[in-house]
Amino acid sequence: MTIILVPGEAGLDKLEEVYRSNLPFKIATSAMHAVSASYQRLTEKLEGNDTIYGVNTGFGKLASVRIDDNNLVTLQRNLVRSHCAGVGKPMKAGVVRLVMALKCLSLGRGASGVRPIVIERLQKLVEVDILPIIPEQGSVGASGDLAPLAHMAAALIGEGEVVYKGQRIEASTALRKEGLEPLELQAKEGLALINGTQASTALALAGLFQAWRLALCSLSTAALSIDAAMGSSAPFHEEIHRLRGHRGQIDSAKRLRELLQGSEIRESHRDEDERVQDPYCLRCAPQVIGACIDQLSQAAATLKVEANAATDNPLVLSDGSIVSGGNFHAEPVALAADQIALAISEIGCIAQRRVALLVDPALSFGLPAFLAPDPGLKSGLMIAEVTSAALMSENKALANPRSVDSTPTSANQEDHVSMACHGARRLTEMNQNLAGILAVEAMAGAQGIELRAPLKTSQQMFKLISRIRSVCATLDDDRMVNKDIENLTSLLANTDQICGSDLGLSSLELWD
Repeated sequence: MTIILVPGEAGLDKLEEVYRSNLPFKIATSAMHAVSASYQRLTEKLEGNDTIYGVNTGFGKLASVRIDDNNLVTLQRNLVRSHCAGVGKPMKAGVVRLVMALKCLSLGRGASGVRPIVIERLQKLVEVDILPIIPEQGSVGASGDLAPLAHMAAALIGEGEVVYKGQRIEASTALRKEGLEPLELQAKEGLALINGTQASTALALAGLFQAWRLALCSLSTAALSIDAAMGSSAPFHEEIHRLRGHRGQIDSAKRLRELLQGSEIRESHRDEDERVQDPYCLRCAPQVIGACIDQLSQAAATLKVEANAATDNPLVLSDGSIVSGGNFHAEPVALAADQIALAISEIGCIAQRRVALLVDPALSFGLPAFLAPDPGLKSGLMIAEVTSAALMSENKALANPRSVDSTPTSANQEDHVSMACHGARRLTEMNQNLAGILAVEAMAGAQGIELRAPLKTSQQMFKLISRIRSVCATLDDDRMVNKDIENLTSLLANTDQICGSDLGLSSLELWD
């Protein structure tokens, strides 16, 4: 099976498939005519002896230096080599595949002046499992993600390192094993490859896809906490949320109603409960999680546009002119990454408060202190709650905006930059922290509901608890719980068993 991507129209569902699967992708054949036409227009301009930035001139501050026609191929090769200055850990395989797919989508718009073989070769590398080693650090998100994309481009010309069928080797060796010749880049092709926002966008999309899954998981863990705490379901009445009108809030309240429907725990104390209102972490779960879901949806809309954008420079326009602009500036991606970061942090903050409520006997409506079967002799989830607080605090710091932190580079030619790449990169760590917070809430919520026996929770929540118990046993006695947290973190982050998509609940899709 091959994933078909249509330039200008690729949806988030297709891009998530590229990210999560090992399937090859292919740019729709219908796009290749425009690609060939833009290359032909560029060739005609060069034959007319026009001066074109980055094609027969130097780069950045060296744009005024004219390059002899005999050196144009050398210019592109040197450009890729000199810009391979990235540092840090290699990007994960899914992100690298996404970077390469996004670059093909951008080139596939037919405005970059490259030959079709450039797109075809990028597709081929993914097909035969040759993935460039792309260091995570080195881009400031303006003039394109130059360093990361240069490392991607280096693999095409047989330089640098790649992961080939799981093994890290020289790119030249991997190409030879697959019978592929290194690509000799023609005029502008090196520049088109390294100029653009594809590294930042791929990292932001990876963060978005994971954050969306965890946002849905947080509705499931919130429902566990609400039932464990004998919280009221009245605040989730449909009309309350329709009177406000925010879609995320409306959808979140509906999901909570579906999860809690039929719980004996809530019905058992409806007439005796002296509490007039629950704490905000229970009562306002739809408002907070729903607002975060709306933020993720807005970021998704921005990133979908960016994923389909032509972002290199200069661009070959429809009238045949070749014009320098600034589409490589990743400000939209930086702001979207900051939105995602804020949402991740807030989802974790309110989840942590629910954990704190459940372990506090003054607030948990009859549950034992720290959910321990024998409090005092046993400490239960006392320190698991502390761990959730530590992760929450880390995410608060990581949520500080990156888009406001510009610094001039390249001899002040690039005097305002977006910082989109590391703004997007930090989302991976934040999502891992959030998954840990929700793992602790899943432990606490499931434990609290079981302590309400013989009262039973809803059928949907029974299924959730069964899945939690498949990797984390009931806490009957004190034990080392770090493995439980790790197992639940992995369950939350890597499957659909907690987020609800396979529980028969109403659909909540990022790409609606």
